[in-house]
Amino acid sequence: MAKRCDVCGKGPQTGVQYTFLRSHFNPHGKRRWLPNLQPFKAVVGKTVKRLKVCTSCIKAGKVQRAV
Repeated sequence: MAKRCDVCGKGPQTGVQYTFLRSHFNPHGKRRWLPNLQPFKAVVGKTVKRLKVCTSCIKAGKVQRAV
């Protein structure tokens, strides 16, 4: 199951997570930040399709909700 927005293509980002416990001991590890995807029934053309859409696309009005 792909964790990617069907509208804008936003996907997971990778990076390093630091935990600042003490100045001489900073353990870190790799981690992923996942987009906030929601199942969404949208009107595509004249048909209704189920999409995985990120919340920023929903808020921006880039997709039209099916009634």
